[in-house]
Amino acid sequence: MIGAMRAIRLLCLGGFLLAALVAPTTASGQGAQLVQFGSGNFNAPRFVTGDPTDPGRVFVVEGAGRIRLVENGVTAATPFLDISADVCFSSPEPCGGESGLFAVAFAPDYATSGLFYVFYTRDAAISTRQHYLRLEEFRRSGANPDVADLSSRRLVLEIPHLAASNHNGGGLHFGPDGHLYISVGDGGNGQSANGQRLTTQLGKILRIDPADPAGAPRYSVPAGNPFADGPGGNADEIYSYGLRNPWRFSFDRNTGDLAIGDVGQGNWEEVSFVRSGRGRNFGWRCFEGSLPFNTAGACNPPPANHTPPVLEYANPPGGPAAVVGGYVVRDPALPELFGTYLYADTYGALGGVIRCAFLRPGSARRPNTNTGLAAGSVVSFGEDAAAHLYVVSAAGPIYRIDPASGVSACPQ
Repeated sequence: MIGAMRAIRLLCLGGFLLAALVAPTTASGQGAQLVQFGSGNFNAPRFVTGDPTDPGRVFVVEGAGRIRLVENGVTAATPFLDISADVCFSSPEPCGGESGLFAVAFAPDYATSGLFYVFYTRDAAISTRQHYLRLEEFRRSGANPDVADLSSRRLVLEIPHLAASNHNGGGLHFGPDGHLYISVGDGGNGQSANGQRLTTQLGKILRIDPADPAGAPRYSVPAGNPFADGPGGNADEIYSYGLRNPWRFSFDRNTGDLAIGDVGQGNWEEVSFVRSGRGRNFGWRCFEGSLPFNTAGACNPPPANHTPPVLEYANPPGGPAAVVGGYVVRDPALPELFGTYLYADTYGALGGVIRCAFLRPGSARRPNTNTGLAAGSVVSFGEDAAAHLYVVSAAGPIYRIDPASGVSACPQ
């Protein structure tokens, strides 16, 4: 491996031990490149993550409802999970272009429990483009760890999304505290006020304990959720609010810091970065980026507790934009990128290249720096158990960011 190896120490966050990766010594002339990953293209890929028990096993989420296992670079012929019959996808299904199977998250104790969770759109069977957002639990097969046990399927959480097809959110991660976090959009066209409403799960990042408790509930609300007030009133699951369409978010595997890419309305795309997002109001619809957007209703007067983004960029005149939140680089093979946050735009707003910045609460250093890594139609980033980073293109290929000769555009 190029560069000095990182030392590994144990970091205690929220009662859970994390392997914290110490920054490596920078190797002279160490750059990065995109290398296609897996055998062949994937069908409408949406997300990549690693098996927490094995760095050689990586899972690719396909929008139509399948999860593919890639082991040591080879894509298995049989899907790890296939729920395509239940996923309402953009074509030919009627749930709109932002629908499908969004993400998978493996339980912290996956090695022993075999539990994992998926987040997707399911047809509401009411009218065109009306659907539910569903979080479901599965267990890997006891006989074959390369496939899921479909009989273990359990509904954990269902959110009505009945006003429009867009702004579903789609992020799903276990945090450093061991709880499950879900990013949910504001409900789509005409629903922007939901971001400021604490009575709805739309326009939020939610935090739950997905384990099946005794009795009727399908999950439990962790102690410390900032707006939990029991039956009625607030949506107890809310962790953060004031979000428009937080399609992708991530936790820094070293520090537990939270970074959120929130897709903007028409002027600004934004990335928020906080040590803890608990109780944070990220401003939508009162603000788009750091600027006022709406001054009516709950936004009159504007909320005094607004947490502005640390990074934002303008939409191109007359053109679409959609920020894709990435990860803070912790791969020891990429020493000049180590500690930088990578992100992209699905459309052409960032010139079709991956950008980087050094994030810190309240600001970003060297924002919008061009990494020189070009990829079209980026819809997601991913990270495996060894801290390798992946770039997901909606066109089908998935790339891993590997070391290369040359100098990175984002040196420390």
